[in-house]
Amino acid sequence: MAPQQQRPRSRPLACVAAGIVASVALASGPAYAVGAGVVRVADPPAPTPTSVTPASVTPPAASSTTDVVAPPAPDVTPATVETPALTPPATPAETTAPAAEPKPTGEVPAIGAYLDFGPRGIARIEQLSNWLGGAELRVGHTYLPGDRWSNIEGRPGFLDAWADWREEKDDRMLVLNVPMLERNEEHVPAAEVRRLLREGAAGQFDHHFRALAERLVELKVPDTVIVLGWEMNGTTYTHRCGPDPEAWKKYWNRIVTTMRAVPGQKFRFDFAPNRGQDAIPWTQCYPGDDTVDIIGMDSYDQPAGLSFDEQVKEPFGLQAHVDFAKSHGKPISYPEWGLFRNGDNPSYMKRMLAWMDEHKPLYNTLTDYCPHGVWQCGQNPKASEVYRSALFGRTDTTPDPTPDPTPVPTVPPTPVHPPNCSPLDLGDWVEYWLGGKLCLRLDWWSRTR
Repeated sequence: MAPQQQRPRSRPLACVAAGIVASVALASGPAYAVGAGVVRVADPPAPTPTSVTPASVTPPAASSTTDVVAPPAPDVTPATVETPALTPPATPAETTAPAAEPKPTGEVPAIGAYLDFGPRGIARIEQLSNWLGGAELRVGHTYLPGDRWSNIEGRPGFLDAWADWREEKDDRMLVLNVPMLERNEEHVPAAEVRRLLREGAAGQFDHHFRALAERLVELKVPDTVIVLGWEMNGTTYTHRCGPDPEAWKKYWNRIVTTMRAVPGQKFRFDFAPNRGQDAIPWTQCYPGDDTVDIIGMDSYDQPAGLSFDEQVKEPFGLQAHVDFAKSHGKPISYPEWGLFRNGDNPSYMKRMLAWMDEHKPLYNTLTDYCPHGVWQCGQNPKASEVYRSALFGRTDTTPDPTPDPTPVPTVPPTPVHPPNCSPLDLGDWVEYWLGGKLCLRLDWWSRTR
């Protein structure tokens, strides 16, 4: 059968479909709709009445040779409402109250204290940490005896316990004060000091420092911070700079060069004068950037009557130290600091802690014995309270902020048509009052083909 011979049948079908739709619309009453239950934002506008002219339907012409056969009555299924697939409501996720976030502590310098030169000093690190509410003490600080060369070389057994402590955690730091000459605290006359410095600058003592470097590498602490020839601008030690600054600087450079030549070493050398001018301006002893890794300062609360502001502003004082290190591109440190000539001075303690928080030294270690200390010394209760309050529970790390969870968008369910059902477009106004689209089975046509 040619397609054009089927075309006349479409007009009666259209009339039947229109009648069915009208009947359903009038008789159905409330109907289920696609998206039922969704709150409407606003009612649709009322439709404007229009006059509808019925379409003129011309019946097909009867053939003179055949009777007209009426099409079979369509198998009409009552209108079916198009509804979304029913999905069980999602069970709300079980919620747990968020854990309290750690309070950020901010960036702080690595801290520690000198507690004793031997194994007792190591044991006291944990005890001091407990007293400070679990504050993280990452720096262990000790001194080589300067009485004879064999001790300056790091005699067997002396540094072993410190090396073991350092190896327990990767972020720990071992700070070791190293004398440059033997008989270091025997008040050697200036003339003899001058002679010894010149001998050292000529290489006479190189082998002692090579032995020390090899010992530290053997103990697996090749990254030790070496505070070499500390407080050289004063008068206390044999390794002082004043008797011959030029020889002293050459000797320093020779020691550093010798120790750096040992395979496996990663030493950092800390140049640490006394605060202030003392016997000689410490800048006159500075050996040069090539052999200095850190520019430190020993800064006790002295002399008597000197305020903290004066300690900052005095020639070669705290501000000069910070500025000098910055101009040379070096980090700063405070290997020794604490109370002294002004007694139990909580103002000094508060200001010094704030100064270090501001200027971020690589490390600082309080000298904790009388008259300087706050934990092993009972003479300074007020300053002790300030120190403990400031560092209580303090760590060197700041927790990363936890990002807010990304909300997962809710996808509305997709309407599912019943089998063999075709939705009808009746316009917004009709669909509003019906509550959604109507779906009518019109598959009777396919059954007659």
